[in-house]
This record gives sequence, structure tokens and C-alpha cells, in this order.
Amino acid sequence: MSTPLPRVHHRHLDVNGVNVFYRESVPDAADAPTLLLLHGFPSGSHQFRRLIDTLGSKYRLIAPDYPGFGQTEAPAGFAYTFDRLADITEGFIQRLGLDRFAMYLFDFGAPIGFRLALRHPEWITGLVIQNGNAYETGLSDQARGFIGLRPEDEGAEDTIRGLLTLQGTRGQYEGGTADPSLIAPEGWLLDQHFLDLPGRKEAQIALAFDYKSNVEQYPDWQAWLRKYTPPALIVWGEHDMFFPESGARAYLADLPGAELHLLDTGHFALEDHLHVIAPLIDRFLNERR
Repeated sequence: MSTPLPRVHHRHLDVNGVNVFYRESVPDAADAPTLLLLHGFPSGSHQFRRLIDTLGSKYRLIAPDYPGFGQTEAPAGFAYTFDRLADITEGFIQRLGLDRFAMYLFDFGAPIGFRLALRHPEWITGLVIQNGNAYETGLSDQARGFIGLRPEDEGAEDTIRGLLTLQGTRGQYEGGTADPSLIAPEGWLLDQHFLDLPGRKEAQIALAFDYKSNVEQYPDWQAWLRKYTPPALIVWGEHDMFFPESGARAYLADLPGAELHLLDTGHFALEDHLHVIAPLIDRFLNERR
């Protein structure tokens, strides 16, 4: 008999004037461990739908959309920086009354999650890290060039806009995969739908220019890892065009007890390796009970 799908709530929550959309599974056990799912660029909480269906009956899985992403609505004049995304995510967590949970850090979810960890180390029970970089050695030449763009540089904004096209979005999903036919088109099509909404590209341009603030904080995040040594599961698409496998291995210097799995795929590893990643997360969370 197959495992029944979990009940999943789809709600909005006002956080300091931002209408945050989120998905939350209802596990069978009231005391089930909680995993906060922090999505990447240019996606949203919808990237975790299959993972929530797979594990949501056993664990409380919560996936918000950040301001500028998915179905979250931010007011005019919202300042799109990683600090502000972390502020809203922090307020979201506090509004839900969460005080102990593991975090799934993917792509943009890493700089947001590590900011939360610095502010509230007592919240964090463990980390699932999937192509979420925290080391300069984990930046590809392409990523370094992108991060080095400045608003005053000629053609910089056009370079960023080129990544916000349908071709650019699809390339992030299919790049590095052994079999692109395993990548469902709904993911990149839905991402592009949200990217094409009014004001969304401008939000992403602002975040792109702010990405250097994350690299500047890498030493602080690494020091936090060494100080608190959280249990960590690292699952990494080793052919990521932005964050190569060196970024995954770098964590082991600060977390020598971390469990590392390199996968034969690209950036969006959940798309074609859910069958590998979900059982690993299941075991990892079960050990956090």
C-alpha cells in the first residue's frame, strides 16, 4: 500500500506589511520534527511540492516564498536586499511561533538561513544543505563574474536581465543534468511566470547587485558552523554551473562530522534526484527526534 499524501495548508501571513505566502504540511504526529524549506533563485516554495508530498506526513515541512518571489506580495518601495529577506523570514518564523527546527538551505536559502542562524542559534537543530554556498572556493568563475557586477558598470544590468529570461531560467534547471527529460517543465515555466510579473525583474536585479554582501559574510557563517557544529546533511548536484562540488567539500573543514553526498546532476538537484534526497532527509530528521 502506498503512503497517503499529507494534508498541506496554503496560506498567507502578514509580516510587517509583507503578505507572505507559505506551504505547511500537517504530519501525523503532533511532535514531529520541523524542517524550514528555504528556496532558491528564481524559484519559490513550489519547488518543494514533491518533497512535501513525500515527507509531509512524517514531518512538519514549512516553505515560505520570499518577498519578490512566488506568491508573496511586498509593498511598493520594499528594499530588496538579503538582509531584508532575512528580516521578513525571521518575522515569519516568529509569527508562526517556531523555536526549534532544522533548515533546508538551497541557493538563496543559504544566505537567508545563515543570517537567521547568526541571529538565533538556539532555533537550529540541524542543516540540510543542497547547493547552498558559504565558501569562496565554492564559487565558479561564472558566479564570480556575476557577483562582481556593479550598478555603475556598463551593461551590468543587461547581463543580469539575460539570466531572467525563459532561456536563462530553463538553463538553470537543465544545466548539469545527465538526462534533461527528467526535469519537468512546470518548474521553470512557473518560475518564469512569476519573474515576468510587474516589478519582479527589478527586485531580482537589486538582489543580484547585493549578492556581494553574502560573500562578505562567509567568514561569519563559517565561524558559526565551527562554534555550534550543527548536525548537517549535505546533498549537492556536482555539476552546478554556479556552485561546483568544491563548495560542498568546503563545509567539511568546519563540520568534519557532516554527511556528504555528491549527485550526478546540476543546480536543482531535487528535480531529478528526489528519490535519493528524500530518504536521506527522512533518516536525518528522524535522528533529530
